[in-house]
Amino acid sequence: MDIAVIGSNMVDLITYIDKMPKKGETREAPNFEMGCGGKGANQAVAAAKMGASVTMLTKVGDDIFADNTIKNLKKYEINTEFVQKVPGVASGAAPIFVDANSENRILIIKGANQYISPEDIDQAAEKLKKCRLLVLQLEIPLPTIYHAIEFGNRHHIPIIFNPAPATKELDFKYISMCDFVVPNEIELEMITGMPVETDKETRNAAFVLLQKGVKNVIVTLGRRGVLWVTSNDIRRFDAYQVKAVDTTGAGDAFIGCFAHSFVRNGNVAQAIQRAQAFAALSVTRKGTQISYPDVKELSAFLEG
Repeated sequence: MDIAVIGSNMVDLITYIDKMPKKGETREAPNFEMGCGGKGANQAVAAAKMGASVTMLTKVGDDIFADNTIKNLKKYEINTEFVQKVPGVASGAAPIFVDANSENRILIIKGANQYISPEDIDQAAEKLKKCRLLVLQLEIPLPTIYHAIEFGNRHHIPIIFNPAPATKELDFKYISMCDFVVPNEIELEMITGMPVETDKETRNAAFVLLQKGVKNVIVTLGRRGVLWVTSNDIRRFDAYQVKAVDTTGAGDAFIGCFAHSFVRNGNVAQAIQRAQAFAALSVTRKGTQISYPDVKELSAFLEG
């Protein structure tokens, strides 16, 4: 197994809007789509579409969405032996609003995701010990994330941590144990309490994470590209220029592709560049997981 993703799954309820309604106002929206999402599942699918062998540890409810979520993961050949149903609980859901500028606003209802526990990691330990990379995010309980980080360190498994949705409650005793911390600029601002409007401000905020013990900070900046900061170096990667249609799930696309590329050859810079291209392609299409390209499409894009 290449990658284990311990994280969330959601049902994405995507509404495309011309303008957000005001208080008390009802507006007609031009389009609606429903699909499979959740940061953990998105990242798992992105890695799997690139050819990685992926195991997903997550929980679904016992509603009409549960079986479809499991079926969707299996479609991408993701190992689902550690996807459990929680009786009497709804599956996670994410109402998403995409405006005319292709920017999104997202609400999340964690549902069954909040029942993912440290004990679930222990029960899957024999399988998880065999992975080459562990991927974590913040749509599941913090104690479970911290337990997963300790597990990864104990078994010498590199960890990618995506602090999203961001929270100020992070304990950097654990976060500093991760090999890669990958926030976007909004998440970086929230977890450091520092402004990130300019490149200089973004670098300064990233340095705060280094001072707390983080080894690699990779900040995704959308149209501004990607910033990779270590104690020895700062590297800036320009964004690919594409016409964005829907930016939902682009950060997850980046992380999933980065995870696969890093596991494959250990070259961080190359993995960042490949992940940027993967994410750029994803925003040219509507939806989340359904917008992610396959290996052939990504190769053609990079060659072009």
